[in-house]
Amino acid sequence: MPGEQPQTYETLDERFRTGRCQAGDSALETLFEGCRWAEGPVYVPAGRYLVWSDIPNDRLLRWDETTGAVGVFRSPAGFPNGNTLDGQGRLITCEQGNRRVTRTEHDGSVTVLAERFEGKRLNSPNDAVVRSDGSVWFSDPEFGIATDYEGHRAESEIGARNVYRVDPGSGHVRLVADGFQGPNGLVFSPDERRLYVSDSLANHIRVFDVRDDGTLGDGEVFAVCAQGNFDNIRFDDAGRLWAAAMDGGVHCYDPDGTLLGRVLVPGTVANIRFGGARRNRMFIAADTTLYSLMMSVTGTPALPVSR
Repeated sequence: MPGEQPQTYETLDERFRTGRCQAGDSALETLFEGCRWAEGPVYVPAGRYLVWSDIPNDRLLRWDETTGAVGVFRSPAGFPNGNTLDGQGRLITCEQGNRRVTRTEHDGSVTVLAERFEGKRLNSPNDAVVRSDGSVWFSDPEFGIATDYEGHRAESEIGARNVYRVDPGSGHVRLVADGFQGPNGLVFSPDERRLYVSDSLANHIRVFDVRDDGTLGDGEVFAVCAQGNFDNIRFDDAGRLWAAAMDGGVHCYDPDGTLLGRVLVPGTVANIRFGGARRNRMFIAADTTLYSLMMSVTGTPALPVSR
């Protein structure tokens, strides 16, 4: 019918409805259009703004929550992909083009956290997460060296696609998980006892037990994507896992691995992030556009909580 709003939520399991996962805004809000490929949104609570990546345009953009204004945060930016915050609120960025993981200090200077493993250049760091002990964990597929569109075409020096951990004291880069085709998004469970890693090329999410010494168990498949391809992943505070699923929109999984429902998005969803004053606003990077959706669920804290 003319003027009818497009459907925003699809319920696949009654727990999606009883958990009030679909009881927020009835439609997506468009915050910005004009990226080439939007990725990596991260909400900065102290400034009430969002930073996200426009990879092919080699820039980080900034959206101000109080005014709605959008400007360039940094350009050039190393063909940035995933972004997150550390415990001090500093920006951690995966720079595909520069093949490194960096931290932006409060004075604006940039510190390199990781660029090599055992003397060899990283492939193209994709997504990062910070644990409460200050360690930085990141995925390293080959997407940024496959072509010149999202980085610089090159051969892999490592010859594998892995997940690494940067020690907060020594800065040592340690391999923590391998055997991936295209490791992408990663997130810790709210209690930090498990690490979830999406593999875009294998099209599943693996979960690993985190040992006391920071090493991982063997891992197992948590979920297989039935529609679309997995990209990054986030938790809400009820333990449900939300996954950017490219052409499949945003998927919501129960802790037992059941697909409960979807947020339907026009375009290809590359990345999501909970933010806003109460962490109940989902920011969605899809194709050329940054969307938001005020939801009835709440994301886990934006900053790692010391334990």
